[in-house]
Amino acid sequence: MNLITSFLEYLMLEKKYSIHTVTAYKRDLISLQDFCKETYQQEKISEIHYSQIRSWIVYLVEAKVSNRSINRKISSLKSFYKYLQKIKIIQNNPLSSHKALKTPKKIQVPFSIKEVNEVLSNITLNDSFESSRNKLIVELFYSTGMRRAELIQLKISSLNFSEKQLKVIGKRNKERLLPLLPSVIKSLHSYMKHRVLICSAEDYLLLTSKGNKIYETLVYRVINNYFSKVSSKLKKSPHILRHSFASHLLNEGADLNSVKELLGHSSLAS
Repeated sequence: MNLITSFLEYLMLEKKYSIHTVTAYKRDLISLQDFCKETYQQEKISEIHYSQIRSWIVYLVEAKVSNRSINRKISSLKSFYKYLQKIKIIQNNPLSSHKALKTPKKIQVPFSIKEVNEVLSNITLNDSFESSRNKLIVELFYSTGMRRAELIQLKISSLNFSEKQLKVIGKRNKERLLPLLPSVIKSLHSYMKHRVLICSAEDYLLLTSKGNKIYETLVYRVINNYFSKVSSKLKKSPHILRHSFASHLLNEGADLNSVKELLGHSSLAS
């Protein structure tokens, strides 16, 4: 087993990282490895020097990769080399003294309560599967603050109507229970009436019209399409709706620690 494969298995089995995160780590490591093979004829990723990594960074900058994306790639490499130190393959981490590239602070402007209410009132149900599902997607984001990946992974077994709760599997497989508002429960029942008519063996809660699990671009498209009709904000994404959930709660006097728990963050700084 090569070192990259060993590291990726460590992330999945021991660190409990999601497949999406592990795939991103793999992509970053292969990118560096391929660059060093081609540029320096360096076959072993464990023997790459910081000067070679710096050349790779320069290559990425010249390729117009954003500083934020480069910093994320470097974070992947740091974790990889820490792992190599842990299993005694290397003694020194070549990135131990590396300083992150400067990035501009992103200002995320949440949707207003009026914009959210307009979207919810503008979704015409028409007694159809897709409209009931799309309204439920908007309501779940705004009433729980869950992440897009968490929404996609929801299963029917995640629902507990008697306790009016929803079980969410967050980062590193951490579970948290989120309250279900009466309006969301109503939308869930409406959606489930349509869902049972879709031929599917999937246990996932939210499906496409063909009976498959929903996917990232579909979720983004739903949020972007509906909010584009009521908002002139530059960014109209599931993350902005999650951000709106938190902002509106805090503006109404909610406790910061409670909001942190609902969002699934490990620290208040997040």
